[in-house]
Amino acid sequence: MEEKLNIAVFVDYDNIEIGLKSTLRREFDVSRTLDALRERGDIVAKFAYANWSRHEQATRQMAENAVQMVQRNPSPRGDKNAGDINLALDALEMAFTHDHINAFAIVSGDSDFIPLVNKLREYGKTVFVVGGKAFTSTILQKNCHEFISYESLIEDAPKNQTQKPAQADQRPPAQKQPRKRATLDLEQAVPLVERALQVLERRNLRPQAGLLKSTMLQLDSRFDERAYGARSFSEFIEKLKEAGYVNVTGSGGQTMIEARKAAAPERALVDPEQALPHLRDVLETHRMELENGCLAEELENWMNEEVPDFDLRKYGFTEFAELLNYAQDKLVVRIEPDEEEGLRVFLGPEFYPPALPEGAPELHTKVISEEIVSEVAPKKPRRPRKRKASVT
Repeated sequence: MEEKLNIAVFVDYDNIEIGLKSTLRREFDVSRTLDALRERGDIVAKFAYANWSRHEQATRQMAENAVQMVQRNPSPRGDKNAGDINLALDALEMAFTHDHINAFAIVSGDSDFIPLVNKLREYGKTVFVVGGKAFTSTILQKNCHEFISYESLIEDAPKNQTQKPAQADQRPPAQKQPRKRATLDLEQAVPLVERALQVLERRNLRPQAGLLKSTMLQLDSRFDERAYGARSFSEFIEKLKEAGYVNVTGSGGQTMIEARKAAAPERALVDPEQALPHLRDVLETHRMELENGCLAEELENWMNEEVPDFDLRKYGFTEFAELLNYAQDKLVVRIEPDEEEGLRVFLGPEFYPPALPEGAPELHTKVISEEIVSEVAPKKPRRPRKRKASVT
């Protein structure tokens, strides 16, 4: 029998709010997040951190959902790291002092929380991360037990459910409407499914649907069946069956899944790294325009014009902002979210190599046959040391 999860929720409101506004053009709805977490266990504590004097319109929904609001006072320099440290310390204190709490949900896309996630896992806690795929650090996504994308929470909402109208004292919602995410090809999920089935076979466990999904999440915490056009995991399995990738026997809770022997062997996992050379080429071409940054939509247009056969889905991305988020973790670009304009993209540290340390040999550049060759400056020859005259 699986252990019951008692979940403590910690919301980095400043981060999740600007992340959603700049990528999805959405206001953060804490009730959607809590509903998704209730499907995974009991929520026993809820905290949200922000400078609430700037978010008066959000305090109502927090109060309606019984979320304890913790004031995050900015430092004189405007640095928010102190607030992040406060959240991390509170979460660790709860992990040490409340033995009945065995799961934590970090609602943020900030890579600064990677040490917190690792430490909670070290102490045997189950860790969920809730954030947008387009702005949550890919390292954070991969190192939790399950990443819950806010995009999937929006897609799960009833079709007749719309954004709440703004009150008289609220700011109007962003004008731009979020674009519909692309759907990944089902075949891209097959390597993960086959690997999970192999793990269950080695453990001598019956490959039931629920156990298969939990094993897939162990192997890749970012897995989400909705990225493949399925509204539930059972629908995802049905799609695999119809496409001929798996055999399904039984019904209801006794459904068993096995890979078809006729399926193509040694399928390669999708490697998002292979998308970066195309992005680098476009960034290099428009290096001058990017000195002061450009909007993500403008960069996407350049990609479409200059690499017309480039397909995000081939590399496992459902939207261009996800590629930029991945590229930022690889130091190819730097992203600055903006509530009004969206994402602004700058060249990453990769394009600005660090300066040589003081005292290091300088690089000289010679042009030979129209080719540029770099060589290390020759060292000065040592002077021979004078020998002391021997005393006789």
